[in-house]
Amino acid sequence: MERRAIAIVACFTAAIGLLALRPAPSPRIAERIVDPATEPITMHWKNDSDRVFGSIGTLQHWLAREGRTLHFAMNGGMYTPERAPLGLYVESGETRVAIDRRTTGYGNFYMQPNGVFGITEDRKAFVVRTADYVPRKIVEFATQSGPMLVTKGTINPLFKPGSTNLNIRNGVGILPDGRVLFAISREPMNFHDFASYFLDRGCGDALYLDGFVSKAFIPEEGVADMDGDLGVLIAVVAAE
Repeated sequence: MERRAIAIVACFTAAIGLLALRPAPSPRIAERIVDPATEPITMHWKNDSDRVFGSIGTLQHWLAREGRTLHFAMNGGMYTPERAPLGLYVESGETRVAIDRRTTGYGNFYMQPNGVFGITEDRKAFVVRTADYVPRKIVEFATQSGPMLVTKGTINPLFKPGSTNLNIRNGVGILPDGRVLFAISREPMNFHDFASYFLDRGCGDALYLDGFVSKAFIPEEGVADMDGDLGVLIAVVAAE
């Protein structure tokens, strides 16, 4: 019994030590960690009348009419002037926009490497480089964006410390335990600082979603951007 108690104390002490080593969330950034196994992550572009939702507020009202509650939302990637997804978009297992494998083009989307964030049918989340994405029937939701912030534990070498390219930014990364870290800056930041946040939080892979237009609904963080003119929306929704 005594040895068991000592072992329990040792495990508890080790866990506390690991927590102490992990950086605390930054006051410059609002985050939401989602376990896709217990909080299904979905993506939304158009309603059942084929109209683009366009804002988190519109999505929230539409869900409420169906008796569902929005717990979290964030814009989910770049889009065309018609608010169509720029690059791959998979919703409920259907590929609605084909993947864009071009490596040159205008804007952040084409900064290399770019990538794909997705959810499989068995509720596993992934972030991969576009070059490594393989279309599979088991992908339930996916959105393409760019650039990759972190790839296999390394910050994108295109990002420069101290850059004066500042903007509101949002992105998504995968934590070591498979949970998903969504983050949006509370103030303008450069790419390097934003990518460093994901790396410091333990994400081996993280993807930039957008900047300037970025919006999020994270009520526990005091963030409720219900307006905007957006494309794809990523959400966590609960039934009443």
